[in-house]
Amino acid sequence: MRHPGYKCPKCGNATYETDVFRATGGRFAKIFDVQNKKFTTVTCLRCKYTEIFKADTSMLGNIFDFFTN
Repeated sequence: MRHPGYKCPKCGNATYETDVFRATGGRFAKIFDVQNKKFTTVTCLRCKYTEIFKADTSMLGNIFDFFTN
């Protein structure tokens, strides 16, 4: 993918891929193996540097715009 606001903080590349993962949080969630925390990752396609955001993929454009303005 390419977003005009994305620039890898390590190598300056503008292409990336996104993914989503879930994690547990709190005792109740750990006991019942409930994955109730959702995170979006953004990985640079050149150097593989990965950033983790606690946001939906649809919100990433807003995050990129915020950091570049």
